[in-house]
Amino acid sequence: MNYMTDEEGAFLVKLARRAVAEYFSSRRVIDPPRDTPPKLYEKRGVFVTIETYPGRELRGCIGFPEPVYPLVEATIRASLASAFEDPRFPPLDRAELSKVVFEVSVLTPPQLIKVSKPIEYPSKIKVGVDGLIVERGLFRGLLLPQVAVEYGWDEEEFLTQCCLKAMLPPDAWLDPNTKVYKFQAEVFEEEAPEGPVKRRKLS
Repeated sequence: MNYMTDEEGAFLVKLARRAVAEYFSSRRVIDPPRDTPPKLYEKRGVFVTIETYPGRELRGCIGFPEPVYPLVEATIRASLASAFEDPRFPPLDRAELSKVVFEVSVLTPPQLIKVSKPIEYPSKIKVGVDGLIVERGLFRGLLLPQVAVEYGWDEEEFLTQCCLKAMLPPDAWLDPNTKVYKFQAEVFEEEAPEGPVKRRKLS
């Protein structure tokens, strides 16, 4: 699955950093650049992840699971939200900008996984390929595909952790009233703060 070129991915990662840097300078939200590739105006889901460097500890991660905004606009919005609105962390400080790396995950639309019984879910998921959304009532949790790879989870543990992310019991995926969706992602990341951008291999 290569919807994005490496150049388009690098464009989005640099845009994510620029949006945060510009906000520190002027407190304004930047507009999509004039040289934005046409494809990046298509509506796509996207997440922007900010991590400390070199330790690669999570510093912020927010995005849009559904394709509700043009990708370029969604990336700008998600980068600012990750930097300043992730409730798990204090807002990013200007001095931290040179000590973090940006990662952009461009998502496919979530697809409901259809099973005859919930115990079949693990067989319908592939770690290193799929991200997950678990939903029951008002509770919803999402984990990007790279998270399962980073922690070495198998499919069952991935489902369990996604339930916990949704603030549901760990075995909520076995409840017939729970919906499970999967999606894929193309991930691009800075190798170092303001450094070259590479496509991240998930498997």
